[in-house]
Amino acid sequence: MLKLIIARHAESQWNPVGRYQGLLDPELTERGKAQAEALAYEFQKEKVSRIYSSPLKRTFQTAKIISDKLAVPLHREDRVIEIDHGNWSGMLVDEVKEKYPREFEMWLKEPHRVKFEGGESLEDVFRRVKDFLEYVRKEHEDETVIVVSHTVPIRCMYCALLDIDLSKFWSFGCDNASYSVVIMEDERNVLQKLNITCHLGELYVQAHKAL
Repeated sequence: MLKLIIARHAESQWNPVGRYQGLLDPELTERGKAQAEALAYEFQKEKVSRIYSSPLKRTFQTAKIISDKLAVPLHREDRVIEIDHGNWSGMLVDEVKEKYPREFEMWLKEPHRVKFEGGESLEDVFRRVKDFLEYVRKEHEDETVIVVSHTVPIRCMYCALLDIDLSKFWSFGCDNASYSVVIMEDERNVLQKLNITCHLGELYVQAHKAL
């Protein structure tokens, strides 16, 4: 049995304004740093053996704060990096709505059919996070592991872990500095906690529904 804790990065400089980040690399805000500290404090009760993180600044800074607090090894993991939003990268949600209205509507209603121009599809992300999950299952039996990632790969992880179609991608909440807990057993994966944010208190900010 493996206990997998899946955490979304804390607030980045682009989250409050609703700007698509993709593989672009803004850092955490001051509130984001405080959120990451709250996450680290929350995880002190866990016996974590390793932390994996997307290499982007907003995720790696979050993971580093947790790693330092817990004194646990931290490893960069490219398979859990954010989706490449292609031409949407760096654009505000309202700008995308205006410039790509059909694609934007499809992203909200049929995300599994979207292939970002110049970027990736959900299926691309699903394949790489599934590969990561299979690796973690083999490497960390009977351990507790944290992975710090982004909204798209995290939701794809849920679909992979629960054997749910990618059309249900938006069925999971994923706020900044939230975490979920999945017990990976031989017979099944059990989602014990989803999008937990109570540790944030007044630091909590609801995620933008289109991000």
